[in-house]
Amino acid sequence: MLCQLATAVRMAAATRNTASHRMAAMLDTLAADAYHSLDIKHSRFLAHAAALDTPTHALEIVQRAAVPDATHHCWAYRFGQDYRSSDDGEPSGTAGRPILAAIDGQGFDRVVVVVTRWYGGIKLGAGGLMRAYGGTAAECLRLATRQPLIALSLVQVQCRFDDLGLVHAALAAFHADRLDEHFDANGAALRVQLPADQLAGLKTRLCDATGNRVHLSTPEAA
Repeated sequence: MLCQLATAVRMAAATRNTASHRMAAMLDTLAADAYHSLDIKHSRFLAHAAALDTPTHALEIVQRAAVPDATHHCWAYRFGQDYRSSDDGEPSGTAGRPILAAIDGQGFDRVVVVVTRWYGGIKLGAGGLMRAYGGTAAECLRLATRQPLIALSLVQVQCRFDDLGLVHAALAAFHADRLDEHFDANGAALRVQLPADQLAGLKTRLCDATGNRVHLSTPEAA
């Protein structure tokens, strides 16, 4: 199989509203962890924002941020086109989504925000919860120290089973993040993200190492 590459450089971030806009925008990540607290009707909201190395890193940060005496630990992360959010027991859509909207609205990527709530005895209602969680997250990010993201390329790699070790070694050498990996009867398919200036070198390394048996392509935008 000829080694092929159809590539479009993507920014490691994206719009505030749509994936296509996010791909066109140069956004920021965090230079350091950030915190911000807000008291609303006797409930305390504490936001903790952190930069991410991988999507899995977000879940590790969420676990570490858990406080035993808190009522809710709501969170969201954005890592390129990968994102997740959790209301952690709050009414659906009142916590995780507003936090994610704050991340996008403040122009961040590769970031997780956990907002911990200590319930104060007064219900805030759906609108009040959305403003509280989204507002605490947004202010935390607004006050944080920014760091520009480098341009990334998102690439699909297909290879035979016996070439997988060579592919893994090449990805590590060129600082590529494995976002997804699955197998079928034809071999392995990997979705990876790496600095755009490393892409040409990765292509050459993979083609040389596998005798042009690897196939690289750009996944269609979601």
